[in-house]
Amino acid sequence: MIVVTGGAGFIGSNILAALEARDAGKLVVCDRLRANDKWKNVAKRELADIVHPEQLFDFLEANRKHVQVIFHMGAISATTETDADKIAANNFSLSLALWKWCALSNVRFIYASSAATYGDGTQGFDDDWSIEHLATLAPMNAYGWSKHLFDRRVARKIATGSRKPPQFVGLKFFNVYGPNEYHKGGQQSVVSQIYPHAKADAAYQLFRSHNPNYKDGGQMRDFIWIDDCVDVMMWMLDNPNVSGIFNVGTGKARTFKDLASAVYHALDKEPNIKFQDTPVAIRDKYQYFTQANMDRLRAAGYHKPFTSLEDGVTKYVRDYLDQADRYK
Repeated sequence: MIVVTGGAGFIGSNILAALEARDAGKLVVCDRLRANDKWKNVAKRELADIVHPEQLFDFLEANRKHVQVIFHMGAISATTETDADKIAANNFSLSLALWKWCALSNVRFIYASSAATYGDGTQGFDDDWSIEHLATLAPMNAYGWSKHLFDRRVARKIATGSRKPPQFVGLKFFNVYGPNEYHKGGQQSVVSQIYPHAKADAAYQLFRSHNPNYKDGGQMRDFIWIDDCVDVMMWMLDNPNVSGIFNVGTGKARTFKDLASAVYHALDKEPNIKFQDTPVAIRDKYQYFTQANMDRLRAAGYHKPFTSLEDGVTKYVRDYLDQADRYK
């Protein structure tokens, strides 16, 4: 049995699709479906159970002998969320409780961290998870802080020899895009937000640069196709001897203008890009550059190449966004 928290969410539902494709066993989702179309993310999957988060630990105790792995993707992921108590409870305290349960139950634990832990990037994007290095990072929002707080707790537990799960993997996801993110509203990837404008032959407005070192549209991110993220997690599943905290990006930053142009080109249209001022509320926290250092993952033995921006965006647009059925 494999449990995926946040299993009806973006990354979680893509994990389920991959696990089902490889006939990995009974699949259990822990999530809140609520009254929107989020359920469609898992509508094609054969699931053993759907567990509400409040019942998760009762379920785990009742199935202690059967659970092999927990993919912990559940979190409040909105970088605009301001309720720090809510964020801490969901992103830190729950993660810590799951770590303890997995350690006591001898269950493997693979969890989502985030590139938001790196803050403004002045300390670089190296996935060195030593206590000393993690102490130098300064996340810029409560979401990034909560993920960073748990990474630091993991590092401390390992350094002090505390009991741990038989495999533990924290994955610092960079800018992920792909199907099943539609329930996220304004937190969807820029690819998904650009698509309807490009489809309608309309202009899309990117944020204007307020940094003299970057041109308008020249702000850069490490954009990664969801299938690449899932491939990394399936590799971790196949390599239980690998533990640690790892970046999950492509290792190659690209501009937002490149990204937007790729969406238009995927529809065989000429890019129509305009610019608007970055909102004042987020301007002082805006990141102009992110790029994952992928050396540690490569050194651990993961050698599969990552999908190029153009290929990933084209696949997303043509195989999902531009289809009547957009779901995986």
